[in-house]
Amino acid sequence: MSTELKKIRNIALLGHGGNGKTTLAENILSIAGMTDRMGKVVDGNTVSDFDAEEIRRQISISAATMYANWQGYKINIIDTPGFFDFAGEVKQALRVADLGIICVSAKDGLNVGAEKSWKLLKEAGKPRAIYISKLDEEHADFDKTFDGLRAAFGNSVCAMTAPIKDGDKYVGIVDVITKKAFKMEGNKRVDIPMPDSMSDRLEELYTELAESAAETSEELMEKYFETMELSPEEISGALSAGVADGSICPVYAGSAFTGLGTRILLDAAVSIFPEPSEGGKALDPNGPAKVIIYKTVSDQFGKFSLFKVVSGKVTGDLTLTNARSGAQEKLGHIYTMQGKKNTEVPEIGCGDFGAVSKLTDTKTGDTLCAPGAVEALPGIEFDVPCYQMAISPKVKGQDDKVAQGLSRLNEEDPTFSVTLNAETHQQVVAGAGDMHIDVLCSKLKSKFGVEVELSPARVAYREKIRKTLETHGRHKKQTGGHGQFADVKIRFEPQSEQEDMIFAEEVFGGSVPKNFFPAVEKGLRENCQKGVLAGYPMVYLKAVLYDGDFHPVDSSEMAFKTAAGLAYKELVNANPVIMEPIGLLKVTIPDANLGDIMSDIPSKRRGTMLGMNAHDGMQVVEAEVPMAEMTTYAIDLRSMTQGRGSFTLEFIRYDETPANVQQKIIEEAKALAEAE
Repeated sequence: MSTELKKIRNIALLGHGGNGKTTLAENILSIAGMTDRMGKVVDGNTVSDFDAEEIRRQISISAATMYANWQGYKINIIDTPGFFDFAGEVKQALRVADLGIICVSAKDGLNVGAEKSWKLLKEAGKPRAIYISKLDEEHADFDKTFDGLRAAFGNSVCAMTAPIKDGDKYVGIVDVITKKAFKMEGNKRVDIPMPDSMSDRLEELYTELAESAAETSEELMEKYFETMELSPEEISGALSAGVADGSICPVYAGSAFTGLGTRILLDAAVSIFPEPSEGGKALDPNGPAKVIIYKTVSDQFGKFSLFKVVSGKVTGDLTLTNARSGAQEKLGHIYTMQGKKNTEVPEIGCGDFGAVSKLTDTKTGDTLCAPGAVEALPGIEFDVPCYQMAISPKVKGQDDKVAQGLSRLNEEDPTFSVTLNAETHQQVVAGAGDMHIDVLCSKLKSKFGVEVELSPARVAYREKIRKTLETHGRHKKQTGGHGQFADVKIRFEPQSEQEDMIFAEEVFGGSVPKNFFPAVEKGLRENCQKGVLAGYPMVYLKAVLYDGDFHPVDSSEMAFKTAAGLAYKELVNANPVIMEPIGLLKVTIPDANLGDIMSDIPSKRRGTMLGMNAHDGMQVVEAEVPMAEMTTYAIDLRSMTQGRGSFTLEFIRYDETPANVQQKIIEEAKALAEAE
């Protein structure tokens, strides 16, 4: 049978890379008896980091789903990556988690990963808890870390546990509410007396917790004002409501490596963490079946769709309707996930996580519903990929293999995009950063057997003329028998009405017969594909055929096309200029980074500042910048802001390039043409 709704907890582990999320997940599974032994990231044998790339790099790349049974409850855990290139995986986890635990290292303290995790949880309207990790490591400092968290996130941050220090080492932990103290002996938790030296600090933490608990109801608030104290039972009773509405963010501490503090965290999961919900509303176990697909796992053998049941229950014999496409999806075998290990089950109940294979028309973010009750739930919004590179196979002729591999990887990772740029003839992959793109390339090799090369994505420039020019194109060839003859006089003018060339004629007296006009126009349009400076498309051009000559026998359409091309080549004398794409840049950054950004945009990016405004505690700077100067901005901004900044860049128009930049573009185009 499936697990009862009220006995399910859905938790996401978030935080900076290297702060112990995967080790905590591993320790939870070990203590709950779900694994025979605790795996290690460095050994490549953890439940959640099972992908070959994760094992090789010793980091989490993909969100992994697992579960632990504890005191009759099922605790679903999604371990998310901490590196910002894989933030889309965090978005997937937060779509279905009912609470996020932010892991913060006691050694490193508050960091940008914790800040971003807090912000993501707040935006998603999800309750938050914090786990201060790595108490066993040198230079760990619980008090400094906790005080930093409280200073950054406010008085909602309340310590539920406090570690016991002996010299330079933390040797045990105290439950702030019950005042019970524990230490670890091997894998066993042992009761120990609470040190007298901690009484003042514990009283301080207890008071902070009581104040936050009092704010959860008017009744408790009145009592607290009268007596200035709350009992442990009253605080415990208020915690669930406070955590659920975000007024209390409980903080736990421990060492996942030794297991210190993990049992208290698990006890909290079943006693105060919220039951599954959807959009802040309680789920209906008796309603029609409905699931949200939060992740897709795809490889060369097929794909798994991971889901959360938000109404009714799911069995393998169901056929559900995709609310986006209307497609009917027969489920077949359904599974629970323990990292890469899947176990077939007969049913999955409301609020729980499951997986199904071989869905034909379903992707991440889709809702599957019972027929007759089709309603799409909110999907998953991913950030627009902002780091572009051209991608090509190392071995010629494998372009289709690259395209097919990227298409399969895109099922699993919708946060990157692939486009074929018709102008530059490059296949361009866009992701969150250089590590993201590098991982995609590695997966193409390991999963699909194709090696690729990366190069900067070429910019799609344009060319135009700046003055009117009358030109003459004469094509005459005698080869025995019929020759070839055509003569055209064309006036080229700059225009601003449309990018495409405007063709007109002012021929008098039949100097060029009308039946050759289309050939002249066709010859000019074909030549406009390559400008006269660097071979980029010629735009905003008007061509007027005003005179010419023909031969009654030797003239032909081909001859007039050729003559038009000869006239076009004279545009090199019409003061031509290269046009570059300009984008509207919006950068969101903390106040502290404002000076760096304001100086970087005009001096290094040739940008023009438009203004700035404050939004949600951050500064939003707007500027117009040449797209050519933005190829590495995703990496540069991350470096300038330690990962706190973000940006959007949207094409708005083409502008003339400065002379020094134009010369560089011409030289690069010449070198490229010679190489080809």
